[in-house]
Amino acid sequence: MFNRPRTVFTAGHEQFRHSVRRFIETALVPQNEAWEEAGIVPREAWRAAGEAGLLCCDVAEEYGGPGGDYGHCAVVTEELARANLSGPGFSVHSDMVATYIAKFGDEEQKRRWLPGMVDGSLIAAIAMTEPDAGSDLKGMRTRAERDGNGYVLSGQKTYISNGQNADVVVVAAKTDPSAGARGISLLVVEADSPGFRRGRNLKKLGMHAQDTSELFFDEVRVPAGHRLGAEGEGFRMLMTNLARERLVQAVRSAVTCETVIGWTVEHTRSRKAFGGTIADFQNTRFVLAELAAKTAAARAMTDSFIALQMEKALDPVEAGMAKLFCTDLQWEVVDRCLQLFGGAGYMAEMPIARAWADTRVTRIAGGATEVMKEIIGRRLFADAAA
Repeated sequence: MFNRPRTVFTAGHEQFRHSVRRFIETALVPQNEAWEEAGIVPREAWRAAGEAGLLCCDVAEEYGGPGGDYGHCAVVTEELARANLSGPGFSVHSDMVATYIAKFGDEEQKRRWLPGMVDGSLIAAIAMTEPDAGSDLKGMRTRAERDGNGYVLSGQKTYISNGQNADVVVVAAKTDPSAGARGISLLVVEADSPGFRRGRNLKKLGMHAQDTSELFFDEVRVPAGHRLGAEGEGFRMLMTNLARERLVQAVRSAVTCETVIGWTVEHTRSRKAFGGTIADFQNTRFVLAELAAKTAAARAMTDSFIALQMEKALDPVEAGMAKLFCTDLQWEVVDRCLQLFGGAGYMAEMPIARAWADTRVTRIAGGATEVMKEIIGRRLFADAAA
């Protein structure tokens, strides 16, 4: 029932989807169990994805990219979610780091890093979160002190996706601790820089194939030419990409809801109980009907916002609404559907069990549910006072 034509995507987008889906099914899905055991996706998979055109889809051709639009990036997000893959961290690489470099990097920076990110030979991460600073970035302690023609960077970051694999890391640091949000800058650290080191690959409740790390910066010297944009503009730059980052979470959640409902319909039609199937019970049909209706609303919301993002017109607060609604719905769908699987749903090898574990982080990552409610509430009251 979720296969109705979607007007947000062109025929070109859908043709791209076929190639993306084929690549994921043949090159990624068969390896996912091994990657989950290892806690990391090997670099060869990144290079294969780059060759297949899955990375940095909207990077301009002059920097080695395919020159697509956000719709192509959304297709990759959707197909990874449809395949129930917890890794690799293509979204952080393509929808976050590449976007910052493409938007705010100078010509030399774009030519230095973007081509490798497109072909998968260069893996990227972004380091914002610290042990004592998550959603409140103004509370970060990482410092970058000016020293001659560069900076000396010191501090610690945690929960960094792609942290073990990363060749380049965009680091948010305070260049002027007295200036609050206006004292934050973004510095690009290359992994071979003296003083940069990785901590352990963190063990998580879910998302097991996604490497997630602690990163340490022990007086790392960063050339001034590796700063994105002007000094002190880091917080503003981070805010400009919030709409896209929140939308990515919402798009992934909506597709996961559709996929899990499909699994559950199939399972309940074949699972026997009390002389019939689980699907014969009114409760089963009512639960799935309710979840399907909400998921159809999520699809309508995300499609309309994908269209806005393709026009570069999506508002961060609107995207926050999508993130709030879709990630809360994802948790509801996965949890209630797992219940209909019975004991089988609790087995780790079952896709529904992996989806349940992977889903829990969606209401935290990219801005917690409570933060989304706060920014939406502020907008409501600001509009009312205007």
